[in-house]
Amino acid sequence: MLPTDIMSLMSSSPTVNVVIQARASSSRLPGKVLRTLGELSVLGWVIRAARATRGVDGVVVATSEQADDDAVDEEARRHGVDVVRGPLDDVLARFLVACERHPADAVVRLTADCPLHDPAVLAQVVGMWRAQPELDYVSTTLLRTLPRGFDAELVRTPVLVDQARQPEGPHREHVTYGVAHDVETYACAGVVVAPRADDLRVTLDTEDDWALLDALVRELSRRHGDGPFAWRDVVALLRARPDLVALNAHVEQKEVVA
Repeated sequence: MLPTDIMSLMSSSPTVNVVIQARASSSRLPGKVLRTLGELSVLGWVIRAARATRGVDGVVVATSEQADDDAVDEEARRHGVDVVRGPLDDVLARFLVACERHPADAVVRLTADCPLHDPAVLAQVVGMWRAQPELDYVSTTLLRTLPRGFDAELVRTPVLVDQARQPEGPHREHVTYGVAHDVETYACAGVVVAPRADDLRVTLDTEDDWALLDALVRELSRRHGDGPFAWRDVVALLRARPDLVALNAHVEQKEVVA
């Protein structure tokens, strides 16, 4: 289906879907999204937070057509959400498939390796766009103030279609790269919090990240129940436990090659 056909399928009333990109073949930590964290898989944590977000109409997992992502497909469906599949490395193409099969005016992009999403933060992102639907892009990363691992980006579907007209570039893998790095063309806004906590890392990319998340979830569950957890509770625990922060403080985020 052509991008223009996707836009013709969009509903007459504003619809926002969450699209969670997930794959089993991580280069640094294969199978990470299927690991069991507390009572759920890492992917299960992300799905639960997305489904609990006010203002969201649907949740879709976008995985690859590779055989090793059959398990990702099965796990997502076990949690009651629909799945679309597409090219392994062309993640933007997967998002377009999601928009074709589940039409929406805007989509929230989440990655499946960020299990501690706070539905209240996601609702802020969605709510900002619903209040100002002329915005092309709303995110927690335009000016990062939350820990890495609370990354959420909303983008209008026509903007994704516009990006798809460029056949090559970092946006094919990183989806919103061309939007967030072109604020002169696109109307962008960000959700920020105070006090800043962008020095912290609660995403999953290495075994050291896993050690932190496992310890963090154990302690947060003891204090606050099974989750999802409020971002302030996550930050408060980390500020009180520098020994936990030290577990993955040395991990460097992989850079995007433009």
